[in-house]
Amino acid sequence: MYEEYLGELYKDFFGEEEGKAKYEALESKEELKELEEEDIDKLLIEDKSKELLHKVVDYMKKYNSKEETRYLNFHLLIQSDNKETINKVEEIIKGAITKYNYLDSVKTSEVSFYDLKDIDTTKNIFTDNKIIIFKDIKGIDLKDNEFQEKFSHLLEENLTNKNIIILEGNKEEIDYFFELNNGMRDKYFPFIIEGINPDIQDIYNEVLSIVNENNKFDEEFTVKILDYITETYPKSEYDYPTYRDTLCRELLFNKEIPKIETEKTIDEIFAELNELVGLEKVKKTLHELVDYMQLRKKSDDLDLKNVNLHMVFLGNPGTGKTTVARIIVGILYNLGYIKQNKLIEVSSKDLVAEYVGQTAPKTMAVVERALGGILFVDEAYALASVGNQNSYNDEAIATLIKAMEDYRDNLVVIFAGYTKEMQAFLDSNSGIVSRIGYTLEFDDYTEDELVKIFEGMMKKAGFIVKDEAIVKLREIIKEHKDDKNFGNARFVRNVYEKSIVKHASNVKDKKRRDILRTITKEDISCENL
Repeated sequence: MYEEYLGELYKDFFGEEEGKAKYEALESKEELKELEEEDIDKLLIEDKSKELLHKVVDYMKKYNSKEETRYLNFHLLIQSDNKETINKVEEIIKGAITKYNYLDSVKTSEVSFYDLKDIDTTKNIFTDNKIIIFKDIKGIDLKDNEFQEKFSHLLEENLTNKNIIILEGNKEEIDYFFELNNGMRDKYFPFIIEGINPDIQDIYNEVLSIVNENNKFDEEFTVKILDYITETYPKSEYDYPTYRDTLCRELLFNKEIPKIETEKTIDEIFAELNELVGLEKVKKTLHELVDYMQLRKKSDDLDLKNVNLHMVFLGNPGTGKTTVARIIVGILYNLGYIKQNKLIEVSSKDLVAEYVGQTAPKTMAVVERALGGILFVDEAYALASVGNQNSYNDEAIATLIKAMEDYRDNLVVIFAGYTKEMQAFLDSNSGIVSRIGYTLEFDDYTEDELVKIFEGMMKKAGFIVKDEAIVKLREIIKEHKDDKNFGNARFVRNVYEKSIVKHASNVKDKKRRDILRTITKEDISCENL
């Protein structure tokens, strides 16, 4: 009754709209009290950071009650890999500012360094807002030196105003920012909130609270959940919220524990590669690379340099570049050189945006998806084709080059494409070449190798291929092999698929199993290739 009466009183006094807004603001202040007292201690931050956050909120409260008379600029560094933690800390700060009227307004701007265009526009961010949150700190490195110097000067000017400026990111990003702005950290940013990772028991308890809300899993199942978390979380490259949400989706949807990937022996790792037809130079290079990796692991007393695993794949269409990339993922994962068994396949359209300021964030989003695994950029020459004056393409390349350096211990990048075009791409930017550790050349398949690939496809599908069919296949290969865009294994796959379709038509009235399984020369088709 009291709440209804107070709400109506606000509407009568201030009018319908303004009264409603003021009462809702009052309600949010009451909710903040509980947030301050309880939720700060639940945050995944260091104990000293919790203490600091309590002190900041308490100071704002005392400033509001006139117990403290001096305004303090609470410029914050929030250091965490956990975006959820960062957002919760920012909510608490903004809520306290609102509740205790610490600033003239709580107008807030969240700014990505990738989106900063020019100094004049950046000035308006400081002029128009009281709380400014800077994120994607690494994006400043894509700006020229003049912009960086002007931004540093502009930031320092505004740090003395009555506002609150927050820099958010992981420790590496924030340290990098202050390398460019030496002395600014100690002078203006003494308030540091440091994130921590949850322990296994905390993760287990939260996952159970989510999945058991509408499901009652038995004790045996919940123990398996704990075993899974114990085994997989320490190896995961996901931040905690992503890991938690991914696991919960799996448990709620499939009602079973996800399978844990097991390590394989070297022989098992190479089995799939060795079974591929041809590619002898590629196989030799990869075997030598793995031998070197194993030597480094076994010989701590040898002064052997780290392996640069960024690669370029050169080869015509259908020579196995993508297939080998998928196999390399398994090799590097099982040897412990990448932390996740994943390959993110992209092309230029996945990296380059249509408008100014969007390409770097778009490219970085792809990079972040690939962290812990391999980023495979197919037809990479499209990023810098001959005569291309597209600055957006240059921005994508610059972002990739920087990521290859910054995340060299947590990311492998493979650029792939046709030999001639890729050479032009590499010549267009020396920064790419200097970061490449291995160049693998994928030769065109010989006629015999293409026939062997075709026979392997048919055998896997359960067919028997007559010699007369192989003779006809060879004739087709000879006829097309010198075509400008001959597709190698891709061409053979097309012939295989069309031949299966034609075979089905040819035997539609047959019932004998041996006829249904036998491919004859009448079945071999290359129509509309």
